Amino acid sequence: MYFCSRPLSRFASSVSSALAVLCITCSASAAPAIATVAGMPPVANPGNLYSEAGAGRLSAAVTGALPRIYVPNLRSNDVYVIDPATFKVVEKFRVGHSPQHVVPAWDLQTLWVANNAEGRADGSLTPIDPKTAKPGKEVMVDDPYNMYFTPDGKEAIVVAETHARLDFRDPYTMALKSSLSVPQCKGINHADFSIDGKYALFTCEFGGRLAKIDLVNRKVVGYLQLDKKGMPQDIRVAPDGKVFFVADMMADGVYVVDGDSFAKIGFIATGVGAHGLYPSRDGSKLYVANRGSNLIHGPRHGKGSVSVIDFATRRVAANWPIPGGGSPDMGNVSADGKMLWLSGRFDDVVYAINTATGAVKSIPVGMEPHGLTVWPQPGRYSLGHTGNMR
Repeated sequence: MYFCSRPLSRFASSVSSALAVLCITCSASAAPAIATVAGMPPVANPGNLYSEAGAGRLSAAVTGALPRIYVPNLRSNDVYVIDPATFKVVEKFRVGHSPQHVVPAWDLQTLWVANNAEGRADGSLTPIDPKTAKPGKEVMVDDPYNMYFTPDGKEAIVVAETHARLDFRDPYTMALKSSLSVPQCKGINHADFSIDGKYALFTCEFGGRLAKIDLVNRKVVGYLQLDKKGMPQDIRVAPDGKVFFVADMMADGVYVVDGDSFAKIGFIATGVGAHGLYPSRDGSKLYVANRGSNLIHGPRHGKGSVSVIDFATRRVAANWPIPGGGSPDMGNVSADGKMLWLSGRFDDVVYAINTATGAVKSIPVGMEPHGLTVWPQPGRYSLGHTGNMR
C-alpha cells in the first residue's frame, strides 16, 4: 500500500501537522468571545474571523446570483464580465469615468462600481444587480475611489482619496450623512477592520503611513509611519485579529502591524510591487499580488508574481511568477477557494491562478483593469473593497 511505502519522516511530519491543526482548532474554540460594536454580527470563531467566509459557505442572501467575475477597466470606462466556468468575457457595459473597484454591498444584494472620475468632478457609483449581471442607474457621488461599510452595515464609507476624507453615506441611497477629514493621510485608499469592529486602519499611499480611525467616536486616533519613501496599498487583518498585514509597493513586501498598540512589528519580503492581499478560504494563507513594478504606471510584462504567506508562521510558503511577466493587482478568491482571480493592471488582462499549483490562465479585457471582484463569495456580510467578507 502507498501509505506503508511512505518514509517514516514524512509520516511523522504529517502526524505533527495534523496535531498542530487540532491544537489550533481546540485553542480557537476555547478562545473568549469577542465583544463587538453594537449591531455587528458576532464573531463565530475568535481564532479565525474568516471562518464564515470559508469555501462553499454561501449565504442565502446570494441565492440566484450569477457566478461571474466583474472587471472595472480604469481607462476604457467600462466593466467586463467573465464567466468563470468558461473563462470567457460574456458581457461588457459602460460605467462612469475611471472605475476603480467593484464593491459588494454589506447586505450582499448589490455590487457597486466606484467611478472616482480622476481629475474631474463627476464621480459616481454604478449599481450592478448580481442576479442579472446588469448595471442600474448611476448615483452621483464625490470622488469614490473605494468604498467600505461600517461593521453594523448602517453606513457606507466612501473613500474620497483626492480630498483625504471619509464620507459616511446611506448604504442604499448613498445620501451623505457625515464626513471625517483625515488630513495627514495623503492618498487614503484601502482599509481593514479590527476583529471587534471598533476601529479601522487605512493606508496612506502617498504618505508612507497608516491612519487609525475610531469608528465608535468617529475620529482619527493617529498615524503610523511605515517608511517615508513607502507606498502602502492593500491591508488585511490576520485571522485571529491580532495583527494587520500591509502591502507596500516600494518596499516589495508586507509590513506586520499590531493594530491595538498601533506599532510596526515586522516585515515579510514578497516580490516587486507588493499590492493586493487576499486570505485563502480556509484562513490559513494570505495571497500577495506583486504587481511587478514600483511605478504607479508600470510597463507590460513586468516581474509580476503571487506570494503565498502562511498566516501561522508569517513566512512565504510559495511564490508563483506570472509566465512571461505580468502585473497582478487586485481581485479575490473563488467561492470554492480553488482559483485566485486578479487584474493584470498594465497588461490589460485578468489572471485566473490555480491556488493548488500556481498555474495561470490569462483573459484579455479592457484598458487597465483594476479592482475586480468575484461573485458570489462566501460570507455573512461584506465590509467592502473587492469583498472583505466576514
